[in-house]
Amino acid sequence: MNLIGISINHRTAPIELREAVHLSTDEITELTIILKEEIFTDGFILSTCNRTEIFGYPKKNFLNASEIIDQLLKFKPVKNIANSNFNKYFNCSAVKHLFMVASGIDSLIIGDSQILGQTKEAFQLSEDLSFTGTILKRLADTTIKVGRRAIKETNVSEGAVSVSYAAVQVVEKIFADLSTKSALVIGAGETGELAATHLFDKGVSRLAISNRTLSKANALASKLKADVVSFERLAENLHQFDIIFSATSADGFVIQQDVVKNAMRKRRGSPIVLMDIAVPRDIDPASRELENVFYNDIDSLNIIVSQNLKKREEEIPLVQNIIMDEMINFFSWFNTLDVVPAIKIVREFFEEMGSDELSKIKNKISEDDYLKVEDMTRRLIGRLLHNPIVKLRELAETGTNLQDAASHSLMIKTLFNLNGADKTKLNENSNED
Repeated sequence: MNLIGISINHRTAPIELREAVHLSTDEITELTIILKEEIFTDGFILSTCNRTEIFGYPKKNFLNASEIIDQLLKFKPVKNIANSNFNKYFNCSAVKHLFMVASGIDSLIIGDSQILGQTKEAFQLSEDLSFTGTILKRLADTTIKVGRRAIKETNVSEGAVSVSYAAVQVVEKIFADLSTKSALVIGAGETGELAATHLFDKGVSRLAISNRTLSKANALASKLKADVVSFERLAENLHQFDIIFSATSADGFVIQQDVVKNAMRKRRGSPIVLMDIAVPRDIDPASRELENVFYNDIDSLNIIVSQNLKKREEEIPLVQNIIMDEMINFFSWFNTLDVVPAIKIVREFFEEMGSDELSKIKNKISEDDYLKVEDMTRRLIGRLLHNPIVKLRELAETGTNLQDAASHSLMIKTLFNLNGADKTKLNENSNED
């Protein structure tokens, strides 16, 4: 099969190195052209925030994985990076690795379903660049199938595994329909942006951003089509929102209990959800004592995250079963690539030999007798070929030993001198016998 690949990921290198070798779509296109010219007949490149991987079928019989690493680092020079920062994969291990990646069980966050879409895009770009042959196309289809089966047939991607998303799921349990609710996110940093994005994706009726630095609030609000609330006027605007997320880096409380109490008075007791996902906390935890106030901080949300991660980890054996199932199917198909032509060549050889012998007696016997001999010849050839053909197909379809089917195919072709020999000469040799 000769599939070979390399991977630098969250297991092998710190984020500084992963960022340094990350490839944009344009860079992948440029590197693909180089790989096509110098290393691979076909292949693909996957590059995300947590991994950069290059896989392909070498042009030469032997290719050291280090040569792929050298090509990557020549294209994208990085200091203080070593071969040990890369995993190397060959044949079966390469296929298994790709299946693990697509299913999400090799991700930093187990069950990450986003990687499936990224893998699909990587294969599609390879095909668009004419860098995909028959075997790689089949491998791509099977890899995507593994990812889809993992999502559909297991719970490996279910349950929130980030604090921001866990908070949104808690909100959904309190308010069944978020499309009728308004939300305010305080803090426009990474955590705040993630929370705001989740709320936006859930379709809240109104989304607003507040941040101490107004320009950052405006930038995030523009991205999510949200309103902006002045950080200095939070207290007087708090009552307008059903959901409050706070994720600032302030030293003390941004929202005191009396501010929440005043907001509840203006809301006439209408429920409000407070999600404090900041460290240290932004919202006075005493606010939970107020009626119709649903308060959660990062500790309570981390419990949810931990429980969901444990549930995902428990699903890994089920995903591994899917991977093994599809590996067997893929290699069964791959093994038949050698077997089908061998069967075709042997069958054609015997049928031509039978036709040649029949032609010698065609004018020497009656038409009825000729038809009987022709039928007998056909049945005899079928019986002679039945066992070797069945055995070859069995070897190919079980996929237990990648070399057996190819070895038996070669042996049969060698025994009958079918390795590219001239068929006329073969028939002449058979006449001499």
